[in-house]
Amino acid sequence: MKIYLERDGFEGYSTDMFHICKLFFEEVELIYEPSDDANLHMKITIRTDESARLAYGDIRLSSPAGGEVYTSRYEKKLGAREETYKRAIKRVIGFCMLHVLRDYTGLEQAWGTLTGVRPTKLMHNMMMKNSLEDCVQMLRDEYLVTEPKVQLLAGIAERQLKVIPDLFRLDREVSIYIGIPFCPTKCAYCTFPAYDIRGNNGSVEAFLEGLHDEIRITGQWLRETDLKITTIYWGGGTPTSITAEQMDALFVTMSETFPHWDEVRELTVEAGRPDTITEDKIEVMKKWNVDRISINPQSFTQATLDAIGRHHTVTETLDKFKLARQMGMNNINMDLIIGLPNEGMIELQKTLDQTEQLLPESLTVHTLSFKRASRMTKNKEDYEVAERDEIEEMIRTTAEWTEQQGYVPYYMYRQKNILGNQENVGYALEGYESLYNILMMEERQTIIGLGCGAVSKILFPKVEHEDGYEQRIERFPNPKEPALYNQAYKEYVVKKIKLLDEAYKEAALK
Repeated sequence: MKIYLERDGFEGYSTDMFHICKLFFEEVELIYEPSDDANLHMKITIRTDESARLAYGDIRLSSPAGGEVYTSRYEKKLGAREETYKRAIKRVIGFCMLHVLRDYTGLEQAWGTLTGVRPTKLMHNMMMKNSLEDCVQMLRDEYLVTEPKVQLLAGIAERQLKVIPDLFRLDREVSIYIGIPFCPTKCAYCTFPAYDIRGNNGSVEAFLEGLHDEIRITGQWLRETDLKITTIYWGGGTPTSITAEQMDALFVTMSETFPHWDEVRELTVEAGRPDTITEDKIEVMKKWNVDRISINPQSFTQATLDAIGRHHTVTETLDKFKLARQMGMNNINMDLIIGLPNEGMIELQKTLDQTEQLLPESLTVHTLSFKRASRMTKNKEDYEVAERDEIEEMIRTTAEWTEQQGYVPYYMYRQKNILGNQENVGYALEGYESLYNILMMEERQTIIGLGCGAVSKILFPKVEHEDGYEQRIERFPNPKEPALYNQAYKEYVVKKIKLLDEAYKEAALK
């Protein structure tokens, strides 16, 4: 869809406008000069009245060939706490564009004008300035979020503050992410650093040697800075792809190096692929008091697992779950994916029925996203997925099923190109919410990423000004490929420590 976008009274906002259009059309190209091959002409007029603290806009959508014209108008009164006119104009543009494109396409957008990954972070920021009732009303009236999503968002934000009462006071602690980049095979939908552990993408032993070194250097910095660790999360890849002995050695290094080891609130290991779980690895995790593991079926339909490249069986998932239970693991998460190729309501119900027989303590329900670099996206024509209406029904059915089983949503996030413009939701039984998942999504503390493909998110102190505050968050990614990590981790860890020093020296001065 090629859209000629005519701007009157403002410049910029191209990215915001593109994301709104992308909600309605799979392929979008915005152009800013008249063109004979444009499919639509959208004219947006923005005006501001600074004496009245008002921003307002008009929009007109039409086809160059003639036909029906769609219009919308919206004005935004800036409250005393409104941060900037820029933000008000952004809301005006989003409101008007959503209205005319909804009228033109007939598509309802459950999340309204919200296109970001972290709507709960927005909700928390709103709740710091307004009552919950006012926040809910703003989501309905200004962001055009539908009632089911409003209630989901409000419920999750409240629950997170119950689970972590000091959520907004954890910036003087950090969490640690350990990236193990190996898997038995790579799934078709995956873009995480995941290399065949049997392959030649760098020696596993060489990678682990570098990871031990990175852990020691980071632990030394944490001791010198006297920072506690809130949570530690082993991800990847599949951490349980390495041997029990290799896992144990990493735990030894962490326990000897990280300060306040006995005060870490949560330790999680993703044992996502059932074909990597063994008794000796579970024994290692028990030895080191791992609080939480993930065993991820994604689906309980064997044909689906074969199609997406997960080389384990449904029976293997069931057996490994039961093994973990028998060996005393009492906090198990399972991941499911809605909208996998060739799956509809029948397959979903089969997966839910099977999950009901196991009842893990938490359940993360993903909606399939066509990630740019995945094999599935590159060969999209080879995979048939559910239509928008069926995806919505599957989401609704899953939400109802989790409620019946006693699960409560406690964190969520969204992704680009997610089917049906939906979301991923983490559900948990009371007391089994993942602290790391909340902290990672809400960006309330620094996450230090160690290992291959791990991304550090370093928070700098908030800078207050008359319109509110701003917070700088620096992403620092480690190399994704094991061979490159092995060659360059020392250089990367020096740069990372320098960035951490800068952030925490600023914090110390405040």
